[in-house]
Amino acid sequence: MAVKAIAKGVRISPRKVSVVAALVRGRTVEDAVTILQHVPRRGPAMAVRKVIESAAANADHNHNLKPGTLNIVEISVTAGPRIKRYRPASHGRALPFQRRSSHILVVVDGEQRVAKKPAAKKEAK
Repeated sequence: MAVKAIAKGVRISPRKVSVVAALVRGRTVEDAVTILQHVPRRGPAMAVRKVIESAAANADHNHNLKPGTLNIVEISVTAGPRIKRYRPASHGRALPFQRRSSHILVVVDGEQRVAKKPAAKKEAK
């Protein structure tokens, strides 16, 4: 069963985040976290790592999957809302620029844990 986690409105440009996301696409969760801890691009790497760890926690806690068997099935970065601003320029002008944000989606999958049998109730004497 695929489990997902989404981070919306991350205040980093989607181009910067997608370069880091491409490094860990298709890997295991443990490998991905190790790679992201050593990537020079700290901002995007930390954002992607948080979403991967959130998806792993969702799989472990909510869907009863084994944490050691989790693989990244899909990781995608899309453009979020843009904030339009103006920067002062020479001769009293104002030049427009945009502050970009991104949405990060991570889908993980792994083995299901064996369900424990409920303890048998003892009869009262």
